[in-house]
Formats: sequence, C-alpha cells, structure tokens
Amino acid sequence: MNVPRAGRREWAALGILALPTMVLSMDLTVLHLAAPSMSADLAPSGTQLLWILDVYGFLMAGFLLVMGPLGDRIGRRRLLLIGAVAFTAASLLAAYASSPETLIAARALLGVAAATLMPSTLALLTDLFRAPDQRALAIALWMVAFTGGEALGPLVGGVLLEFLWWGSVFLIAVPVMILLLALAPFLIPESTERTPGRLDPLSVTMLLVAVLASVYGVKEFAAQGSGVTPGVWLLVGVVSGVLFVRRQSRLTDPVVDPALFRIPAFSAGVGVQMLAVAAMAGGQLLTLQYLQSVLGLTPFEAGLWTVPSVILGVAATLLVPRLTRRVRPAHVVAGSLFAAAVGSTLLAATVPREDLLWTVVGFTVLYVGVTPTLVLTTDLVVGSVPRERAGTAAGVSESGAELGLSGGMALIGAAVMSVYGSRVSAGAPEGVSEERSMEASETVGQGVAVAESLGGESGDALMEVVRSAFAEGLRVATATGAVILLIAVVLALVFLRTVPSTGGVSDESEPGRVDG
Repeated sequence: MNVPRAGRREWAALGILALPTMVLSMDLTVLHLAAPSMSADLAPSGTQLLWILDVYGFLMAGFLLVMGPLGDRIGRRRLLLIGAVAFTAASLLAAYASSPETLIAARALLGVAAATLMPSTLALLTDLFRAPDQRALAIALWMVAFTGGEALGPLVGGVLLEFLWWGSVFLIAVPVMILLLALAPFLIPESTERTPGRLDPLSVTMLLVAVLASVYGVKEFAAQGSGVTPGVWLLVGVVSGVLFVRRQSRLTDPVVDPALFRIPAFSAGVGVQMLAVAAMAGGQLLTLQYLQSVLGLTPFEAGLWTVPSVILGVAATLLVPRLTRRVRPAHVVAGSLFAAAVGSTLLAATVPREDLLWTVVGFTVLYVGVTPTLVLTTDLVVGSVPRERAGTAAGVSESGAELGLSGGMALIGAAVMSVYGSRVSAGAPEGVSEERSMEASETVGQGVAVAESLGGESGDALMEVVRSAFAEGLRVATATGAVILLIAVVLALVFLRTVPSTGGVSDESEPGRVDG
C-alpha cells in the first residue's frame, strides 16, 4: 500500500502544533529579561531566584520521558489539550504571583505542562504526515518554530517589559493556548494506534529520579565543579537509571521499551543528537560571552552578529528534507556534522587572535552544521519506531537533547573555567593583590569588572590577562567540540548506513523495521 499524502487540513494542523512549540521555547529565555524587575518586586533570595529561573527547564527535562509514553496510552491529542489547559492556568498563576514561593510553584507547573506538550506535538506529526518526505519537512518546520521562539523571546519580552509589568511575559502563552484548545479538536485527529497497558508507577518513579537527579547533578557540577554534592546526585541518577532499565526488560508493558534501542536509526539518532547538542551548547554560550567580554561588544551588538547564523540555519533546516529524498540520511547527517566540526575548528584556531570576522564565520558554520542535524535525527528517531510508540520516541528525543544541552554546558563550561582560572591566577600582573586576582579568576565577567575597577596600568594589564585567558579557554572548548562532532560523524556513518533516503521509502510498514 502507498502511504497517504498529507493535504491542506494536515498542513493547517501543523501550523496549530507549531504555535505551542514556539511559546515553549520563548518561555526558556523570556524570564531572564524580566528577572531584574521581578527581583525588585518580589525580593527573592539568591537561591529562590535560581529556582525561579531554572525549575522550568529542570522539570520539563524530568517529565519528558514520562509524558511521551503516557500520550501513547491515553491519546496524544488528549494529552496535548490537557497540557494546554495546565499551561494556561500556570501562566496566569505566574503572571500574578505575589511571592517568590508562588512563582517557583507556577514555574514548576509550567515545566510539567511543557513536558506534556513537546512530545505530543512531535508525535502527532507522525500521525498527520505518514509519507517520509512530508514528515521530514513537517519536522523541519516544527524545528524552525522552536528556533524562532528562542529568537523572538527576548524581542517580545523586551517590548512587553517596556510598557507593562514583569508578569506580562507569562501572558504571551495564554492566547496561543486558547487558540490551540479551540482549533485542535477540529484539525487534529486523535491518534489511533495506542500502546497497551498502563504506566507502571514504580518504573515512572525510577525514571523521574534517574533523570531529575542526573540533570541536577550536572547543574551542580557546572556551578561548583567536582565535589561531593554533584557526585552524590549523579550516582543516584545512574543507580536509578540502571534499576529502571532492568525493570523494563522484565515488564510486559514497559514504560520505555528497551527493544527500541536495538533499532539502529533510533539509538544512533538519539546518540548523534545528544553529541551535537552538547558540542553546540558549550560553543554557543561561550562564544556570546567572548564577543562581549573579550571583544567588547554590547549585548545588542553581540546578538546582531549572531543573526547570520540564525538565518542560514533556518535555510539549511528547510533544505535538508529535500536533500534526503535523494541522499541517504547517514551521508547528510555526517556531512552536516563535519561542516560543524570545521566551524568549531575554525573558532579554535582564530579566537586567540581576537578577530571578530573570523569568530563570526566560525560560529556561523558551526551553527549551520548542527541545526539541520537536529531535524534529521529527530525525524529518524520518531520515524523509525512503530507509530504506537511515537510519543515515547518523541519523549526520548527531547529528553536526550535536554541532557546533551545540560551536559555540554556543564562539562565543556567546567573545562573552560579551569583553563581560565589557572591562566588568570598564574598571569596576574604585579600590583594586583592576591585577593583581587582570585576574584578575577572566578568568571570572565568578574575578571572584566575587577580590571575596570582597578584602572591604570594594573587594570589594563589585568584586562589583557583576562581576555587572553578566556580566549584560551574558548579555544579548548571549541577544539573539544570539534572532536565530539567528529565522533558523531563516525557514529552516523556506521549506524545509519542502512537507513534509506526518504524518496526511497513508500511502504507504510517501514517505520520500526529498520535493519542493521
């Protein structure tokens, strides 16, 4: 049987599914703009402020792997609508929060609600677009919506904060979710394939403990470096994860079927995606810091220099679905990742020279190489499993990307700060006290602030040391990122070699039957 082609209704449904995706990505960044006015109004402690900023992404990462399988059992559209109602209510609670505790609770609820929406929207695309070439394009457009939300978040948030109070940034989601609730029942059919059985409560508990403890441990490692606390949390996460996997292999209806990881396209897609996100996360964050702290650009100027990478990244994202109609995904993924590795290597070679143009070129090549890879790997992950497991696959994909993001920022960031701190401490000029030198070695932002406060020849000399040390740290980070990306290239070529181009797949039974 030929696979049915999507029509106008399905493409209209894609537009509806893209809206919450855009809002969710905006919510990841928009609160950072509102933090100063929110802090002045609610007066949270330092710990409370960190939880307000981080609890959303933290709980979303933890619940993604649970909500995907839940949607496979109760219906993905049903879970989507439940999540939209919860997200609307939590957004209103956050907007009008009168205390730090209330805002933390609202942000936590937003994270759990977001975890219902992300895998639901992605899994529903596999129901709406069954032809592999159309599904690849739909996922590309879905990813563009997510990227667009990240770019629009600061812009829309800035406009709202110019005229309204800090809570208005949470109200962005309300009309979007109301539109979703109004149109989804008419445009989006409920998923017909369902996973049998109920979620095993003990398995769910083990899974949540494994993911939440691991993510929290990685965040603590990024904040504190090596120590007892991060080690304990990571150990708890690993032990819970091992127990979870062992239990799944004994259950008739597992939460996450271990057999999925025996599908080459699924396991390799998840692995490649995690590595690509990890390499990109560290490089992106540190390059933005480099543009401001080392090259002296304002935040606005630094943002403008990243615009070419966003535009070209979107173009590449929309191009690859056409390319995979004729070329095997293994070659497209490997080629994209190799280009990203070249960009990362270019950054490593040029950042010590403090050359703005070559820094922007290297970052743009890195970004344009990684961005389409995320589309292709997401399509491979959700397209390689039986459709009744699409929600589970979507949850694994999203959770893997979140773990790659956290791990990349923590591990690469820790390596950079180790190099930076040792270089500043060793190279502090005469006339700078040991106390000020130690303060400058904490972060590049503090280093710049200390140098500016000293002034004179000592301040200028310290500023040179700070900039040189951070450039060296970024060189280490981008070189490490290039190695990670090359490992991902090999992984893609070896484990995705049997996956056909989308133009070569026409049988409806293909998903879930990839051999290797």
